[in-house]
Amino acid sequence: MGKSLQDQLLGAGLANKKQAQQVSAEKRRKNKQKQKNRKPAVDQRRLQAQKELEQNKVRDRELNRKQTEDAEKRAEEAQIKQLIEDHRLPREEGDIPYNFVDDKKVVRIHLSAATRERITRGSLAIVGYAGKYELIPVQIAEKIRIRNEKIIVVCNDSEQSEGATDDPYSEYEVPDDLMW
Repeated sequence: MGKSLQDQLLGAGLANKKQAQQVSAEKRRKNKQKQKNRKPAVDQRRLQAQKELEQNKVRDRELNRKQTEDAEKRAEEAQIKQLIEDHRLPREEGDIPYNFVDDKKVVRIHLSAATRERITRGSLAIVGYAGKYELIPVQIAEKIRIRNEKIIVVCNDSEQSEGATDDPYSEYEVPDDLMW
């Protein structure tokens, strides 16, 4: 086969051994310099795997957070259900209608006079639960309000109803046939 260019130049007498050694030494120096300056090869598969691992960790954290929130929400709903079922008062059907607003709709339930008076005085509250309206004591309604305020439909302040005694119009008689 053919000789290298260096061998051909030496054979032709155009270069001497010393020059050939200098050229080869220079070549080695440049190769070493390149190797020192060369950045280490980055394994693309390793980087992709690390990136996917981080994405999985973020997704798992988000999923765990959602599951925790759902569990807490179910626990609150169970507590509310337990409070309502344990403390609801039997609602005896009366002949006096009581109107209130629930979700932009006017709802009418019939109550006895004593029960209606307790609601207006603020000792009873009405909660909307499972498509029905239940009567519960105000203390229980406050416990429910801490967990979920939307369930409480009617809860009058007892201070507000007591303040009605300071009403300047209390001396005036209200007609019997007037219903609010």
